[in-house]
Amino acid sequence: MLASVRPRDIAGKTRRWIAAEELAELIAVEAKIKKATAELKTIVLARGSRLMDIHGVGPVVAARILADVGDVNRFADRNRFASWTGTAPLDASSGEQNRHRLSRAGNRRANHMIHVAAISQIRLDTDGRVYYRRKRAAGKKSLEAIRCLKRRISDAIYRQLVEDAEVAVRREVGTGPGGHCGASQESSAADSHPLIDTSDRPLPGPATQTLRPTG
Repeated sequence: MLASVRPRDIAGKTRRWIAAEELAELIAVEAKIKKATAELKTIVLARGSRLMDIHGVGPVVAARILADVGDVNRFADRNRFASWTGTAPLDASSGEQNRHRLSRAGNRRANHMIHVAAISQIRLDTDGRVYYRRKRAAGKKSLEAIRCLKRRISDAIYRQLVEDAEVAVRREVGTGPGGHCGASQESSAADSHPLIDTSDRPLPGPATQTLRPTG
């Protein structure tokens, strides 16, 4: 489109030159983004992670989750993980009205990554979008439906992290898949059935005592 523009006056030529410079910068930035994304994808796969199997979780989201989570075994269950990601709903009921609201606690970076995944699922033809529309049809507002979907994705991420950790352990000890009962092979966020009324809980829990009490 820019090549087809042939201004004759000095102002038009100046505008075309500025537009060409801006376009060149955008193309350079896009190339850098693609290169960085490819590098992140290689790193995530090198970690043996299958987070990118979840709809809406790309290399950037997966890398951010892996970096912030560290050892998933520090979370006792999916509810503790949801509290850490800020996707565990808080009870905001009043009188006879039973409702919940988004939690502002937890790791905000991880919460943002899950939000990105949720929006991606809603925009694409996924089970997540079907789930979101079902919540909307049930009378939930847009933010409430997104909250439910984010919790669903949080559970799927936790399940996949646990499964990846178990696979890594089996690989280290040389045990085949039959030597240990792993997590479910399904990693889609749409297969999770979270308790959406779970209260927000502090994380992580207290460390296990290893010293015996004195006499």
